Amino acid sequence: MPSTTYEVAHIREQGQDMIIIPVSSSLSNMSNTKQNELRDSLQLYARDAGLAGEVCLVWETGNRFYFIAPNLWHPFFKGMSMNFVARNINKKLTCKS
Repeated sequence: MPSTTYEVAHIREQGQDMIIIPVSSSLSNMSNTKQNELRDSLQLYARDAGLAGEVCLVWETGNRFYFIAPNLWHPFFKGMSMNFVARNINKKLTCKS
């Protein structure tokens, strides 16, 4: 059974549990529907793994930082970088297909 493992930054910020998952820049080429399907799927895997919080996807294309996160968290994510995410990686999430 093939599986995919993601490095995860599981942090608590502003009283919220955030599951920040760096993903491939190819996410930029996906439709919003496909992006949300991936996020929803990873949310289920995170819940099954016992990780509390909302899954947020982050990626870079060129020099630009992109994210999918709840609207209320956008100000926090707009100040984020992949360096911040990399410094906060503290878990692995394995998804078996």
